[in-house]
Amino acid sequence: MLAKISRIFYGWRMIAVGSALRILGGGLYYYGFSVFFLPLSHDLGLSRAATSLVFSLARAQGAFEGPVAGYIMDRFGPRPLILTAIMMNGVGHMLLSNVHSYFALVLIYMGVVSLSFQAGFMDAPMVIANTWFIRMRTLAMSLISASVNVGGFLLTPLLASAVYYWGWRRAAFGNGIAFLLLGLLLALLVCRSLESMGLRPDGDPAVAAEPTGQPGPHQSARNESHFTLADALRTSSFWFLTIGTALRVVTLTAVTVHYVPIMVWKGLSQTEAAFLLGVQAFMGLPTTLLFGWLADRVNKPKLMAVCMLFAMLALLILIFSEKEWQIWCFLPLFSLVESTFPVNWSTVGEFFGRPHFAKIRGSMVFVQAWGAVLGPVAAGAIYDRTQSYSYLLWGLVGVLFIVGCLYAMVVRPSKTLSSEFPAPV
Repeated sequence: MLAKISRIFYGWRMIAVGSALRILGGGLYYYGFSVFFLPLSHDLGLSRAATSLVFSLARAQGAFEGPVAGYIMDRFGPRPLILTAIMMNGVGHMLLSNVHSYFALVLIYMGVVSLSFQAGFMDAPMVIANTWFIRMRTLAMSLISASVNVGGFLLTPLLASAVYYWGWRRAAFGNGIAFLLLGLLLALLVCRSLESMGLRPDGDPAVAAEPTGQPGPHQSARNESHFTLADALRTSSFWFLTIGTALRVVTLTAVTVHYVPIMVWKGLSQTEAAFLLGVQAFMGLPTTLLFGWLADRVNKPKLMAVCMLFAMLALLILIFSEKEWQIWCFLPLFSLVESTFPVNWSTVGEFFGRPHFAKIRGSMVFVQAWGAVLGPVAAGAIYDRTQSYSYLLWGLVGVLFIVGCLYAMVVRPSKTLSSEFPAPV
């Protein structure tokens, strides 16, 4: 048994570590905020727009951190930022349990809890996948991306139960302890890169030419794209992907942050809504893996465009739903908004290559994170003004239509890596 495990490509072990980090962050932070939303708002006497603003300002941090985080990861590897994110998130949740004013909430959540979360829990695992894989890049990214949904399915309901039985303050303190105990153990398992271990992407053997002098079957790494950040910025593909994904983030964060309030608006109890949030996260698991497998066989941008049409249908079902079974029809279709994120990042890796992936991704995140700023605040403001989420959902249908059009226009830029370019280290 040990011999079989030792023969498994080390990159899959790194994918397992990255996936575990996403499970932790997805369940206790990403989906977890929606669980804290209503009790925290009631306790501090906040409007929904004010509570949403805290989450949105935290996402703005991710925008500013993206380019810097990308530079650090390309130069030093992902482990330093992962360690930083774990420490700040753990300590931050413990401090969060003792806030009693809106100013303290903003200060602790922005200045400690969410500081470097985007870089450590979201960007770093994707950098790991893009570093260790080329041919199986989409599958590797899909496994990591699906892990967010696993965290939402397994951990978020536990967090909701803790909030229900112990109150949100004790639950937040326990959240911080979980981040520190589990996260630090995972961070120590992260390696800098495969080249530092003498390995090649996908577990391929050392490069060797065929007797004919032609490249061997495993020399695809030499022919991969090799774009610098400056090169990528000059392509239409970079901007269509960046803007399209930013608008998709508007939709995803608006619904995710307000998920429990939206379901309560549709007539469910908070407990039932929290359960559906967990189911929603679980629905993303099979769809993420399915599209991870499918994306390597079809045109990735066109696949994402089609998925946005199904997501539009999901929102229309939610708008007109009057019974609980209709809401259940909404769940699998809306999961496509998040499930195709690994397809998006695999497209970036395929189009622009590995050596500068973290910087290119970080620059994209700089733009896309503002979608996470706009979405929840707009959702809260619209509800506060109209006492209904109907206008928000109709607006998001239009946003997804624009996203689908942008993805449909994405084409592969023409520039390839020739033999004089060195492999990333």
